[in-house]
Amino acid sequence: MNIALERLGFPTHPVEAYKIFVGDGIRCEAERSLPEGHRDKETMEKCVAIAREEYHRCWADNTMPYPGISELLDEVQKRNIPMTILSNKPDDFVQVMVEKLLGKWEFAAVAGVKDDSRRKPDPAAALQIASKLTVPAKDFLYLGDTNTDMQTATAAGMYAVGALWGFRKEEELISNGAQKIVRHPQEILEFF
Repeated sequence: MNIALERLGFPTHPVEAYKIFVGDGIRCEAERSLPEGHRDKETMEKCVAIAREEYHRCWADNTMPYPGISELLDEVQKRNIPMTILSNKPDDFVQVMVEKLLGKWEFAAVAGVKDDSRRKPDPAAALQIASKLTVPAKDFLYLGDTNTDMQTATAAGMYAVGALWGFRKEEELISNGAQKIVRHPQEILEFF
């Protein structure tokens, strides 16, 4: 996003600021990043297009699972517990990312945002995944690291678990519906 802002002649932001800007899709990130008074449709479209182009080019340069995630996924798969992924990133990105970074594990569903779908915190996609797995929403553990994730889980009637190894604070996760907070991926195994 900083490259997009720079190309458009706007000031950039420290990486730390993006911990708040991200999580609700690239359009929201662009809106939060652009200076007030420059959030018109044309500028937004240019910013999003440049950011997507850059993301396509370099997303894998520094992207990797958080420490402990590989071991967690190994154990969950070993126990034959279905796993899914739901993201506000564009679906084509999500499919490529999962294949490249998480391809050794089996996921029952992997979904990002498509043109005809609503993004989180709307619960529709989460409920579609639960329906596909024939798991009642109330029996579905929804693990996430943002306010948007906790709102999605709550709206879907799922058990919301907030992950502190992400980039948001405990208070934010709790105030947005987290029923439980975990500090390390291995703590998830206690739920099974």
